[in-house]
This record gives sequence, structure tokens and C-alpha cells, in this order.
Amino acid sequence: MAIFGAPVAHEDDPERAVRAALAIREELAADGDLEVHIGVTTGEALITLDARIEKGEHTASGDSVNTAARLEAAAPAGSIFVDEATRRATERSIEFDDAPPVVAKGKSDPIRVWDAVRPRTPVAGRRASDTPLVGRERELTLLRGTVDRVQREREPQLLTLVGVPGIGKTRLVSELARDLDRRGDWLWLEGRSLPYGEGATFWAFCEIVRAFTGVLDSDRDERATRKVHDAVAAIVPEPSEVAWLERHLRPLVGIDTDDLGSGDRRGEAFAAWRRLLEALAEEQPLVLVFDDLHWADDALLDFVDHVVDWASGVPILVLATARPDLLDRRPGWGGGRANATAIRLSPLSLEETATLFGALFDESTAPRGVHDDLLERAGGNPFYAEEFARMVLDGLGDGGLPGSVQGLIAARLDGLALDEKELLQNAAVVGRVFWTGPLGDDRPRLDEALHALARREFVRRERRSSIAGETEYSFRHTLIRDVAYEQIPKARRAEKHLAAAGWIESLSRREDYAEMLSWHYLRAVEYAGADGVVSEELVERIVRALRDAGDRALSLHAYPLAAGFYERAIALQPDGAPGPGRELLLALGDALARAGDQERARETFLTAAELARRSGSAEHLARAALGYGGRFVWSRAWGDPHLVPLLEEAWRCRAIRTRPARPPVGPAGRGPVAGHASNRAARGDERRGVANGAATGRPRRAGVRARGPALREHGPANGRSAPGDRR
Repeated sequence: MAIFGAPVAHEDDPERAVRAALAIREELAADGDLEVHIGVTTGEALITLDARIEKGEHTASGDSVNTAARLEAAAPAGSIFVDEATRRATERSIEFDDAPPVVAKGKSDPIRVWDAVRPRTPVAGRRASDTPLVGRERELTLLRGTVDRVQREREPQLLTLVGVPGIGKTRLVSELARDLDRRGDWLWLEGRSLPYGEGATFWAFCEIVRAFTGVLDSDRDERATRKVHDAVAAIVPEPSEVAWLERHLRPLVGIDTDDLGSGDRRGEAFAAWRRLLEALAEEQPLVLVFDDLHWADDALLDFVDHVVDWASGVPILVLATARPDLLDRRPGWGGGRANATAIRLSPLSLEETATLFGALFDESTAPRGVHDDLLERAGGNPFYAEEFARMVLDGLGDGGLPGSVQGLIAARLDGLALDEKELLQNAAVVGRVFWTGPLGDDRPRLDEALHALARREFVRRERRSSIAGETEYSFRHTLIRDVAYEQIPKARRAEKHLAAAGWIESLSRREDYAEMLSWHYLRAVEYAGADGVVSEELVERIVRALRDAGDRALSLHAYPLAAGFYERAIALQPDGAPGPGRELLLALGDALARAGDQERARETFLTAAELARRSGSAEHLARAALGYGGRFVWSRAWGDPHLVPLLEEAWRCRAIRTRPARPPVGPAGRGPVAGHASNRAARGDERRGVANGAATGRPRRAGVRARGPALREHGPANGRSAPGDRR
């Protein structure tokens, strides 16, 4: 078994796996002694990097590993079966044939599979998109204008498209390729740099030379040499020059590779390669496309500079695509020269992204309400938008992250230095928006590191901070934050959330950040609880934070949100703490009632009353009665079976503790709440009097004064004025 993507992820790990499978099949087929059956899957697995295989320890486990074994067993001899996730991630670079579904043990449904056939050529892999180009009209106009300028002035131009993965660089190149293909007067050659490191020197230019000469990987040296000669002789008339060019081109197609553009011969090799390009451009205008130039070795970057600086009198457009990483390596790339331009691609606006989704969906295929969610998750990135749309259209819209997007972001993160990656992960714990405070004490070092990450478009520095004395940043895309967070081992997340919560606790106005504080504490409990270690002190801090968050939400009239905070606090409330429990129940009842959930609010107040009754708390019992009556009396018939006994009990409890003056007797002689059930105003008066007297110990007069508004709204009972209306 071979594992791709561990310990370091690459965005093309699925492609590497399939290409490796194709190479194994080709090698064994040439040998002729063995039959090969291969299965390839893409997904998450638990990886043990220090596993001792000789002792039977597994390096990887999980559903994707088991599924790969099932596909391998089902594949006929010479076949490479891949699952849907692998096919989706590689279909632009690998050709597949359909294969019958595989019925596998442990799977409720058959597994859809495809049979890998061969790699696609770079041009074949650049398929025309079915979706319209959105939000890139200005950039495409600039590309077309540069083409016209090169053809008109017959001078080389370098144009570099810079942007994060998925932002639309390749799509712009494809649109230009379609334009020039329709015109038919330009020669288009392209090559792609690989992220493989060693052995990839001049790789993109090697692909360009192979495309020009027609040399294939399968050609033997004699045939490849003949192809190089024929191609060069067709454009260069002088035999001595042909021989000179051949000598320097052969290493680029895999022949005589010992001194490929190195040492003292580098200058001569550069001159020969440039002469070849000039000869091609003399025949017809030439476009040289260097894809993924951020992965190019320094030697190739030097050669591109050499061509743009030294070629003259010929129409050559050097079109490069690169990520912001290139500008870290070469800050002056494309600058300081009249014939060089760099275009930085920004995310699409919300309106442009909505237009893109409108083209991807129609009314019959777009699930209700899906657009708002996808707009937020796409974040203006066209590739993300298309991948999310494909996932929804394929019936996989379960709120997860498409594997292609996950792999792309994970590879970017794994390409960072360890300290940069850890810094991003710590920031991800804080949230989409974060500050330097919880990330460390060395502010100058942090600012410098975050500035470097901002240049590479991982984060953005905000102009203003919502916390005094702190520099505020945000992740460029919420998915970068999500993937960075998911890369943190779960065993370490609890301590990181506690550290963030501790920083918030230290702020001068911590109550303004109660929701954020409670979120960090809840996450800490979630991950600490997985190990069975949650201290009582931590639970108390969480309950306090949730109560504060509920109070703040209540003050902002966010009643359902407040109720949610109170409910979570109650669920965490430790046994043996009746005081805080009663307070939380009363607050929850109030929030539920204000949110319109009357039935649950009534049940909550009754529960609070029962808890107050068992603990002998007159104050809480009275407040429960007030809450119960105040929220339901005016909207319900007075025949409620709980209200009168509840108020009477609250009054008795108050009388026992404070021995107040005898309350006024109602019409039926039953004390403060006696009388006919339809006597709404009188009941309201006496309910308010009981609550004020029992809960706060204030004189009865305070409760009587509260009668005015009720009488003004409903009118005095039985047409008579009541005590307290004479003012």
C-alpha cells in the first residue's frame, strides 16, 4: 500500500497516486511476468507516522483504506479502479473509462468506480468551461490588448497572472487560448512547473520543447534525436546552427542530461534556447505559457527573465500564472521593465459570485435557500464556487467540504514553514477574525510573520481594530481558517481554546465579548471531555460565561439566541448549586417568553418555582410566579390551574419570612389573590404586589403603584376605582 498526502499534503495527491498506478502498470506490463490489480481512493485516514510495520502496526486505517482494498480486489488484471472522489479530483489530467459499480462488504450501496486509462496532455487537460466567465472582463480585455500589442510592435512581453488557487488564472489563460485558436495565426506552446522538488529542473520548458519537437516519453533515444533534428531543421536553415541548437535541446527531452543548463555552459544554453524561440516567433507570433511558475526552480525563473530581456524584434508573449508565493521569492518579478506586467486577481464580489451560481444552477436544480450558504462558503473564489455547485448537483450537498477544495487549501498550509503554519493554526482557534494578543507576547515578530502571511493572501490586516491596543486580522477566506483548524490534533485543541478564553478574560470589557468567551469555553469542554478531564472550576467559568452571553443577547433583543445560551448553561450546571440554577431557569423562562415560545416558557417557570419551593427561596418563588403570571395572564383565560396556587404559595412564603402586614382581602375572602377568575385587573394588581413585596421586601405601596398602567389598559374592575388610582 502507498499513501499520498502524509506527512505533507499536496493539492495534486490524487493525481500523483493515479499517475503512480499508471506507471506501475506500464512497468509490469513491459516485464510481462506479473498481473497487477490496483485500487485508488481519496479520503481521510488515521495516519501513524512512527508505526513499526515489522511488528504488524498499521501506518494507515479508516474507511478510505478499506475501500481501496475492496476496489483492488474487484479490479480485473491490468485495471486501475478509482472511486468517485479520486475521479473528480483528477478528471482534468487523467482519462477514465466507466466501470461497473463494485458491491463491497460493509457498504450499503454499490461503489461507483472508474478505470484509469492514461494521462491527458496539457492541452487536452485545459478543457473549455461550460460556465460563462464572470467578473474577469477587465483582465481578459488587458490580455487581448497585450496580444495585439505584441503582434503590432513585434517585441516580447511578459504578463504574469498572480492570485491564490482557484481565483481564475487558468480560466483566463483558457479564454485567451480559445481566442487565438479561432484566429489561427499564433503558435501556442505551454508547460507546467511541478511541485515535486528535485528532478524537476526546467520542467515547464522541457514540456514546451517536447510539444514543439513531438518527442514522447516512450520514444527511444534514436527516435527522439531524429525528431529534434527534424523540428529544428524545419525552422533554422543554417546546418551549423541546427547542430548547435540540437546539442542544447537534447537534454530538455531526456537525452544527454548531465549538464542541463548548469555551470559554465548555462549562458550558452540560455542563448541557444532563446534562439530557438526567436526562430519560432519569426515564423508566426508565439505564446509561451508557464503554468504554476511559483513552483519553478530558480534556473527556470532566470531563463524566463533572460528571454524577456534579450529577445528582440520578434512577437513573443510570455504568459505566466503564479501564486503570491512567487513574489516572496522574487519581489521584483515583472517590475522595473516596460515590457512586463503583473495582474493580481481579486476575489469576485458577492454580486459576481451570485451571477456565477445563477449560471451553474437553474430553478429546478438549486435547492431552496442554497445560494446564500454557497455565496458565503465560496468567498468570491470561482473554483470553490464551481466545486460546491458540483457537489450540490451531484446530490452530495451535506455541508461538507469538497475533497478538491480541501486538498488545495491543505497543500497551501503544508507548504508553509512550521512556525508559520502553527501561527495560522493558533489564529484559527481564535476565529475568522483574530488579534495578535492571544498569539504570543513577541509583538514585533508576530507582526512580521503575519505581514508575510498577508502578502501570500492567507490573512488580511484590518484598518481598525475592535479591541483597543490590539492589531486585528482576518482570514482571507473562511475555508482557510476551517482547514487550518481541522489540522490541529484534537488532543491539543482544548488547551488552545482555554488559552484564547484566558486572553478574553483579561480584557477590560470582557462582558462585550461574552459570546466569544463562552464559545471558546464550550469548545474546550468538548475536547477536554473526550479525555474525561473537565474540572468543576472550568465548568463554573463556562456557566458564568454562558449566563453573561445570554444576558447580553437578551439586552439586544436576540431572544432565541439568549435562550440557547441559558439552556446550555443549565445543561452544564453542577448538582448542588440551586441558587445559580434558579437564576438561570428564571432567565431562560423570560427569554423563551419574549421569543414567543409560550409553552416552554410556562414549563420553565413552573420548574423554577418547584426548585425554589424545595430550597425554600421566597424570592425565587415569587419571581417565578411573577414570570409565570406576567407572561401569560393577559393572553390567557384566568382559569389557569397553576397561577392562583402559585401566587398564594409565594405570598405565604413571604409572610413566614418577613411577617408583613395582612394583605388586603379579595372579594371571596381568600387573601391577596381571591376573587372571581375573570377579574383580570384586580388579579394583575395583586400579582404585582406579591412579586414586589416577596422578591424585594419593598412596601406594599410599591406594588399598588404598579396598578395604574394595568387599569389604564384594561379599565378598572367592576367599574370601580381601586386604591392607588387616587394620586
